[in-house]
Amino acid sequence: MHGTRILEEADRLMTVCNSCRYCEGLCAVFPAMEMRRSFSDGDLNYFANLCHACGACYTDCQFSPPHEYNVNVPQTLAIARAESWAAYAWPRALSGLFARNGVAISIIAALSVAAFIFGFAAFNDRQVLLGIHTGPGAFYALMPHNAMAALFGAAFLYAIVALVMGVRAFWRDIGEPVGMLADPGSLWQAIKDTGQLRYLDGGGVGCFNEDERPTDHRKIYHHLTFYGFGLCFAATCVATLYHFLLAREAPYPWWDLPVVLGTLGGIGLLVGPAGLLAEKFKRDPALVDEKRTGMDVAFIVMLFLTGFTGIVLLLLRDTAAMGPLLALHLGFVFALFITMPYGKFVHGLYRFVALVRYARERRMMAGGT
Repeated sequence: MHGTRILEEADRLMTVCNSCRYCEGLCAVFPAMEMRRSFSDGDLNYFANLCHACGACYTDCQFSPPHEYNVNVPQTLAIARAESWAAYAWPRALSGLFARNGVAISIIAALSVAAFIFGFAAFNDRQVLLGIHTGPGAFYALMPHNAMAALFGAAFLYAIVALVMGVRAFWRDIGEPVGMLADPGSLWQAIKDTGQLRYLDGGGVGCFNEDERPTDHRKIYHHLTFYGFGLCFAATCVATLYHFLLAREAPYPWWDLPVVLGTLGGIGLLVGPAGLLAEKFKRDPALVDEKRTGMDVAFIVMLFLTGFTGIVLLLLRDTAAMGPLLALHLGFVFALFITMPYGKFVHGLYRFVALVRYARERRMMAGGT
C-alpha cells in the first residue's frame, strides 16, 4: 500500500513498464525503474522528479490510452511530482497556499511590497518618488541600502532555509545516504546532465508537446530561463561585492559587469518564460496535471515580470519613472523569493538530487564504486 492514490497508480504503471521495457532508451526514469522489482513511496517520488516531462513515452507506448491498460506515465508522474513538492514543503502549513491561486497571490504579494516601499519613501520625502536621481547611490534615495538589504536579505534567507528543508526531506525519503555527497563522479555527472537538460529530448528526437511532432522548443526556453536566472543571480552577487568590498554603489554604468550580466539575464527571463508559457498553453492535456497549474504558471509569470521590470528600470533609470519602477521591480523580486519554496522552482532542486542518485546507481551497476 502507498501513501496516496496517485502513488498507487504510479506503482501500477511502473509494474507494467518494468515488464515491457520498450521505453528504456528514452530517459533516465526507465533504467532507474529496471533496477527495482518493487517500488516504495520514495522510489516513486524519485521517478517522478527524475522525469523531465518530454512526453516521448506516452507517444511511443503501445499501452497508452485508449488501451485498456491506460498507461499514461507523463501525466501520472506530473501529478505525483506536484504532490511531492507539497509533501516536502517547509513549513508544511504553507504547502497548499499557492496551489490554486498562485498567480494572484504572487502578484498581490509583489504589489504589496511595492506599495510598502512607496509608503516608506513617501513617509520620508514625498518628492523622492517622482524625482530624477542619477549617479552612484541613486537607488537608495527611495530606500536606504541597509533597510533594503534587511528586507530582501530576510526574504532570501527564508527562501534558502525553506528550500534546504524541503530538499532534505526529499533526500531522506528517496533513501539516499549523506555520504553520497562525497561522490564527486556522481555529482559531476548530475551537474552535466542538469546543465545540458540531457533528458528533455525524448531520447534524442525532441520534446513532444501539442502533437506527435517532436521539437526542441521547450528545451531551448528552459535553457534561456535557467541561464537567464543564473546570470541575474550572478549580477546581484557581483553588485554585492562591489558595494561591500569596493564601496561602489548602484546603479552602475551600462558597461559595468553587474549591468551586463543583469541585462543578458533579463533578456533570458523575457524570452524563456514567455516561450514556456506559450508551450504550456499548447500542451496536450493528456500529458499534464491540469488541476495543479497554479504555482507552475505563477513561477513562470513571476520570472517574466521580474525580468521585464528590471529591463524597463534599466532603460528609464535616469528619468522620473525610476522611483515607481524600482519599487515595482523590488516587489516582484521579493514575491519571487517567498514563493520559490512552494512552486515550480523546487523541481530543479529535486530533479538535481534525483539525477545525483541516478548517476550513483549507474556507477554502482557498472562497478564504478
